[in-house]
Amino acid sequence: MKSPLLTLTAIILPGLSGGFTTASAHDLATGEAHAHYDWSVKPPETVAPEWFFAQANTGTTRARPIMQAAAAPRPVQASVFELFAPRVSVRWDERYLFVESNGLPAHNMMVGITNWQQQVPLPQNYTGNNAWRIPLVPVPAKTPLSIKGRFLRGAIALAANGIPIFNPQNNRGEVSAEIGELDQWGGHCGRADDYHYHAAPLHLQDIVGKDKPIAYALDGYPIYGLTEPDGSQPTGLDTFNGHTTAALGYHYHASTKYPYVNGGFHGEVVEAGGQVDPQPRAQPVRPSGPPLRGAKITGFETTGNSYKLAYEVNGEQRAILYTVNADGTVPFEYQNGSAGTTKETYTRRERDGGPDDRPLDRQPPPDRPREQPTSGAPPVNPLLKPNGTFLLTSPEVTDGGNLPVDYTGDGAGSTLPLAWKGAPAGTQSFALIMDHLAPGNVMKSYWVVWDIPPTVTSLAKNVKDVGKIGISFKGQLGYEPPHSQGPGPKTYVLTVYALSAPVQITQQPREVTREILLEAMTGKVLATSSLHVVSTRGVK
Repeated sequence: MKSPLLTLTAIILPGLSGGFTTASAHDLATGEAHAHYDWSVKPPETVAPEWFFAQANTGTTRARPIMQAAAAPRPVQASVFELFAPRVSVRWDERYLFVESNGLPAHNMMVGITNWQQQVPLPQNYTGNNAWRIPLVPVPAKTPLSIKGRFLRGAIALAANGIPIFNPQNNRGEVSAEIGELDQWGGHCGRADDYHYHAAPLHLQDIVGKDKPIAYALDGYPIYGLTEPDGSQPTGLDTFNGHTTAALGYHYHASTKYPYVNGGFHGEVVEAGGQVDPQPRAQPVRPSGPPLRGAKITGFETTGNSYKLAYEVNGEQRAILYTVNADGTVPFEYQNGSAGTTKETYTRRERDGGPDDRPLDRQPPPDRPREQPTSGAPPVNPLLKPNGTFLLTSPEVTDGGNLPVDYTGDGAGSTLPLAWKGAPAGTQSFALIMDHLAPGNVMKSYWVVWDIPPTVTSLAKNVKDVGKIGISFKGQLGYEPPHSQGPGPKTYVLTVYALSAPVQITQQPREVTREILLEAMTGKVLATSSLHVVSTRGVK
């Protein structure tokens, strides 16, 4: 198939240093239609991720359209996003509208949040292959999918200002708008410090007007405000807050109560790993924080690439100050009131010595418990203390044996029955972790249990009433049955910890990850014993 005939024009633009820069025709040769970049800032071929990360908040990386290819007509979906230029830019081909932004809105953020996990807004690189993708011709699904209790990770829609909209439920299944997690604009930050909404951004109607969508669901159908374009109340809405009219065809409406946005997908989407797939990935630069009880965010200020988030804890004033530098470093200053001030400098996470540029369909989604990536040798758990006498076994599988399908995601997903013996003298409590070292040296947890009484020496199949149970790497409370996606055998490790004292964990079980439990057990482990089980998809 031949590429469309295109007219290529060199455009001379003022350079940053007083000279001139010639506009590249690289993108025109692809046969796609683009809102082209301002090459006077920096051509995309040479833009390092760190440079974008530093410049993203200025709005200059996609400053204005320069020239438009004739390969595909301008889609009507582009118009609402173009209202938010230069923070948002668009390009398209015959199938999709691609929306690029830095993930930060023009409005203020975070003020008013009372249920906070110490995240702050940082620019994100939603550009290039990591741009948002909206189908230009939505296809009605044979089986429409509800978002209630599913699609709990990642976005379900994209607001006209380039900010993703997540499920109104958070990744624990709670409605974010009802538990103090959202700011005045219906948003907050995820564990990657990525800002997103969990409710309809109705404030955008002041910019787009009531006659235009405030967002597009990721199935391609538009989301309008509370009324029809003529101001009348919508009628005949389905369970997804959508309906069909002669003027607009099928479209969704926002609401001021659950589901707030589209309650499901009228159109076709691909669901993988609990989210719409593919979609962009947020890039974390620092570890995610635990909930900070009693905190309320009172202010947020931006000056260039520097930020200040002010909050109070039980009446004490505190703040976080941080700056996004051109070299990719992000120094933080934590002003902790009476606890003093600490400083940390973070650098954008890299894998295998370079930026994480994996294809979108292989990238983990945002807004979930942080997996533990490493580079080089596999991660070492310093708490492991096998002594040869403390032994963990199962009546269902021997060490190194195949995990029966009943205990995986392909079966009933039951917990494996376990037994242990030979605990050291002085054992006051037991804990249990099931984890798996995934490709890229990413440690994933599937079962997190603690406060098991010292008199307990076994766990029955599908046990639910012994000890306290935390969350899996997917954010699910309780056991996450293995459900490996790739070919070949996967090894999962169950480890029981004999502890000299009960662990001290202040978080609610739904907030306790493998990493939090490991930290709480430091200095208390008398002995450990591990059981290795192997699961291969299709093998019973």
